[in-house]
Amino acid sequence: MGKGEDYTTLTDEELVERYRNSHETVYIGELYQRYTHLVFGVCMKYFKDEATAEDASMQIFEKLISELKKHHITAFKPWLHTVVKNHCMMLFRKESTEEKRKTMLKHDTGNVVENPEENHLQEAAEKEFILQHLKESIDELKEEQRICIELFYLKESSYSEISLITGYSQNEVKSYIQNGKRNLKNFITAKNERAQKGHDKAI
Repeated sequence: MGKGEDYTTLTDEELVERYRNSHETVYIGELYQRYTHLVFGVCMKYFKDEATAEDASMQIFEKLISELKKHHITAFKPWLHTVVKNHCMMLFRKESTEEKRKTMLKHDTGNVVENPEENHLQEAAEKEFILQHLKESIDELKEEQRICIELFYLKESSYSEISLITGYSQNEVKSYIQNGKRNLKNFITAKNERAQKGHDKAI
């Protein structure tokens, strides 16, 4: 494409294809102009902090420079949205230290309790148990359960906030959290039993 020609007449997919063929970042620049507000908006839903969202947005567009060379994109906008969500979740998980998780869990008592008759001490113990073993077993969950569990326990997001971020209904969010908690406990219990059997054999 020559100097002074109008890049805005190209579709997203045409921009991507021309970038793949030429590696000229001017095409990425046009995509940036089109989608910077969308990317920033999604990042804000996750981080609720402008500086962090801006940093994440820039990282995502820098990531496109290499990612668009690797993938044949037939529908750029939904693909970009998936990239943004995955990048935000990766950053969120990376920056969530164990101490931060414990602190957030202690403050989580204001969230809706699924069983109103559950003893408060038992509830706290259950949450502490999940939090302590979250990192080692969460990747075994289905994606929707993993995302909802992380947002609920680590980010202190409410059901309505999780629904807004993920697009799931609030009933789906509640179900994913409930099933995710149960599955986590099953995974962890099974691991502990295997470890105990191994220990007994060693003795």
